[in-house]
Amino acid sequence: MPLQETIADGVATVTMSKPPVNALDIADGYALADLLDGYRRNPDVRVVVLCAEGRGFCAGVDIKEMQSLAGNEGILEANRSCFEAFRAVYECAVPVIAAVQGHCLGSGIGLAGNADFVIAADDAVFGLPEVDNGALGAATHLMRLVPAQRARWMLYSCETATAAELLAYGSVLDVVPAADLPARATEAATAIAAKDAATIRAAKASLNGIDPIDVQRSYRYEQGFTYELNLRGIGDTAREAFLRGGRSGQAPSA
Repeated sequence: MPLQETIADGVATVTMSKPPVNALDIADGYALADLLDGYRRNPDVRVVVLCAEGRGFCAGVDIKEMQSLAGNEGILEANRSCFEAFRAVYECAVPVIAAVQGHCLGSGIGLAGNADFVIAADDAVFGLPEVDNGALGAATHLMRLVPAQRARWMLYSCETATAAELLAYGSVLDVVPAADLPARATEAATAIAAKDAATIRAAKASLNGIDPIDVQRSYRYEQGFTYELNLRGIGDTAREAFLRGGRSGQAPSA
């Protein structure tokens, strides 16, 4: 996935661009992690806007790539790269704003759920289709966006939630028309970038330090069940069915 980066006035805008659905392949996850980790050493960056081109934010991992790799290498590397990407969003030295439009599924939930806050287009939908794809993962991050009982239903049923619903929960800062999303995200980023840089970085570190959930440990625990399902052949069977069916925008986050 080509990652486009611009830095201006303290705001780093990182744009994911991989049509048609912005599926996250193995190299993409590592590349995003490296980019975000690098801001720790870049004093010119005070806030990050993570966004995407096209009709959706992120539809999950690249299942075609996973199935093309021998043995369990696909699921192992997808899990590792997703872990690194989500970790890097959460641990980024400066606040990360997720600007979400269209589908935010699977890995998209991992990215948005680890962001400091979300601004969404009015067409945004959030969900985890993992159960339909013989996998688990990112419920840790979904539960940062919706209440626990709602998250359970969404995981079991693969039902999605709208941006308006998340706005009511307070996990989305604002919902705007899709055409206004870039400007609204930039407006929010500019407000943060105007603050003292050292204080903002300290604020980010302090908030992570008092977080009641260890998101890395929690997500890694979830990934263990994905490994089990894959070893039983359930994950592989579901991914092959996914590819035969040609469904788009329903990839698991591993």
